Amino acid sequence: MRHVSVGLACNNLPAMTTDARETHLRSLIRDVPDFPQPGILFKDITTLIRDREAFRDVIDGIARAYRGLQIDLVVGVESRGFIFAAPVALDLHAGFVPVRKPGKLPAHVISQSYELEYGRNTLELHDDAIVPGQRVLIVDDVLATGGSLEATIGLVERLGGVVVGVSVVIELGFLGGRGRLAGHSIHSLITY
Repeated sequence: MRHVSVGLACNNLPAMTTDARETHLRSLIRDVPDFPQPGILFKDITTLIRDREAFRDVIDGIARAYRGLQIDLVVGVESRGFIFAAPVALDLHAGFVPVRKPGKLPAHVISQSYELEYGRNTLELHDDAIVPGQRVLIVDDVLATGGSLEATIGLVERLGGVVVGVSVVIELGFLGGRGRLAGHSIHSLITY
């Protein structure tokens, strides 16, 4: 089933349909074969974010889907999720909270391990980063197998946060990550 992009109608790129806009943004993403290891086709967003109008459109496309939903915090997943989550937080008048790999946060943390497309990892969150009941949007660059986002949801919920949604720039639908996040609202701008 083809995923339809939502909320990407903004004024920065010339007027075009949502499909045309997705095609334009997709054209700015570079495929890097065999990275970070053989057999992986990596979607490199650095070529997208260097285009200021496209970058602005991505931020607006994510934020537009959540305006009016009283988001308290935007959680960004290390490290490329930070690129999008921080400006989305500003747009939504929300705070920004980083979820990081082990040993990167200075205060007391909670941890969650997960399987990823090409190995295993752990994510951490400061144990005082979220007040119970706060409304949280989770933002990352890619939804692949869903492991890092599932772990992030777990961290947020362990602290009592309410996950309002998960938004990604790219969804690799063929990897089935959406299924791991069942019960949560998923918003993606570009789907492969």
